[in-house]
Amino acid sequence: MRELEGRVAVVTGAASGIGRAIAERSAAEGMRVVLADLEEPALDLAVHELREQGRDVIGVVTDVSDPAAVERLRDEALEAFGAIHLVCNNAGVTVNSDRGPAEAGLGLRLWEQSHDAFSWLFDVNLWGVVHGIRTFVPVLIEQEEGHLVNTGSDLGLVTREHYGIYAATKHAVVALTETLARQLAGSSVGVSVLCPGPVATRIRMAASPRPGREGEALRSPPAARDAAGGPATKEGMDPADVAAHVVAAVRDKRFYILTHPDRADHAIRARMEGILARRHPVTAAGWWPRLST
Repeated sequence: MRELEGRVAVVTGAASGIGRAIAERSAAEGMRVVLADLEEPALDLAVHELREQGRDVIGVVTDVSDPAAVERLRDEALEAFGAIHLVCNNAGVTVNSDRGPAEAGLGLRLWEQSHDAFSWLFDVNLWGVVHGIRTFVPVLIEQEEGHLVNTGSDLGLVTREHYGIYAATKHAVVALTETLARQLAGSSVGVSVLCPGPVATRIRMAASPRPGREGEALRSPPAARDAAGGPATKEGMDPADVAAHVVAAVRDKRFYILTHPDRADHAIRARMEGILARRHPVTAAGWWPRLST
């Protein structure tokens, strides 16, 4: 899909971080954009600021873990703009907090994690993508044009001692997206999986409880709805640079979007070599280079 001007983009997790950057870049390319997010105040602010720039955008409050909500997102996008050309299933969460990993679940071993921690991350990170695929791919196929981008993570390509639940959801997203690409091969619908490394968001900061579970201690800020390479800090890549990678991949119909090639290439190669050599994963401790961006 080389030409973006006048087309329609739908971006989930669009109120902040990577999602907002993709929405802003899409609008700057001349696209009409539907921003979706669960955080209504942040979503309203993002829509307001884009409209002040003269962009043609709307916002739809959406809980991607709810299939009916994703279907409403599709319907509102079609009602507003008549078509959908680019879908970015970007919304995601992670269990983390500024209080420290042990309290938030980040440093807990898998058998110490709560059922709710597993459910929350899988509901949003994996089922949110599943609902996006089931809801939007038929639209793209019917109109014989479009591109779908699922946000995975470089933690969906390798593993680490921590982020076990998060990485499991992102490995599943990568596998689903690879399968989808095979099933759509030869069609006019393009598919990409975004696997960024650390991105500069507020993911270690403020908190919001899991929707629908009043007072639950899982903590994740609005920015966590587009977490990618694990919790990031101000040291990570600018989300605008991630968005530029996404737009370039859509234009080139490139499947893998790796934003941190030095980091990813080393880790992926080491992991694949380790698997082929039948090495125990404990030896993977040195696979992961330190953040250098």
